[in-house]
Amino acid sequence: MYGNAYIENNGQENKLTANEDPQKLAAFEARIAAGDKIEPHDWMPAEYRKQLIRMIEQHAHSEIIGSLPEGTWITRAPGFRRKLALMAKVQDEVGHAQLLYSAAETLGKSREDMINDLINGKSKYSNVFNYPAVTWADSAVIAWLIDAGAIVNQLANSKGSYGPYVRALDRICAEESFHLKYGHDNVVFLATGTPKQREMVQEALNRWWEPIMHFFGPSDKMSVHTEVLMRWKVKMGTNDEMRQTFLDMYVPKIWDLGLTLPDPELKKNEESGKWEYTEPDWDVFKQVINGNGPCNKERLAVRRMAEEKGRWVRRALLQKDAEYVAPLS
Repeated sequence: MYGNAYIENNGQENKLTANEDPQKLAAFEARIAAGDKIEPHDWMPAEYRKQLIRMIEQHAHSEIIGSLPEGTWITRAPGFRRKLALMAKVQDEVGHAQLLYSAAETLGKSREDMINDLINGKSKYSNVFNYPAVTWADSAVIAWLIDAGAIVNQLANSKGSYGPYVRALDRICAEESFHLKYGHDNVVFLATGTPKQREMVQEALNRWWEPIMHFFGPSDKMSVHTEVLMRWKVKMGTNDEMRQTFLDMYVPKIWDLGLTLPDPELKKNEESGKWEYTEPDWDVFKQVINGNGPCNKERLAVRRMAEEKGRWVRRALLQKDAEYVAPLS
């Protein structure tokens, strides 16, 4: 699960490529324009490598941290089958992180450095995972709509230029689409259930709507995307384009269930074909991304604890000459 990356914008295009060999740069851009995939041992501009590491690393962190809100409901999910399904989903998300860390490592940053940057607060992950899953309905909304937003982004980025990331996304998108169906089934069950169940899912939707709108990143009016990074297919669409795609696909589905959305301005402009909505509170977005959200400290504390308690396993795996000890029979 992942929203749009917070891609660093260093300003003018010539600053990004000032120190690059013009002939190598021209050949690199010609390959991308032709639809070729860039592989780890190919020549690439330093800025291309830097921004890909940032984006893939953030995606990996988001998969790990993103499993935590739903993970709290594994032991409390209603019924054995729901528990099994949610456990499998959470395991998938952690597996996605491993694929993505491996893809990022091909660009030269070690997994250990990425994890350290996460638990030290240096590296970011998707803002939406810093909110609590208050009820079982929150877990259902996350599985349906957060995963839906992730698929919108990931399907776009699966057409990007970096081979290892694109191949990881192919598998991730297939599994996320199943997660989405699982979440949709849960939401439908609640929305067509008892008055209490319907009330619960409506309240969850109200809680999550602004974080969902934040999920795609700041408005294009605030987030100036460097043209060269789009041309290099590091990022395949703007934040507002991804948000519009999501709204177009899922708002009608939400309304079809008789659920409402907490935005009186939300409507589709028939002339432009674009959705109009109340501008999300970007000050809240900035507060959360800077570590002041409802669950930021809790999320990193859990990840830090897991890293510390799992250290002995990693050390053991690195001791190639260690003597094997047979388990007790």
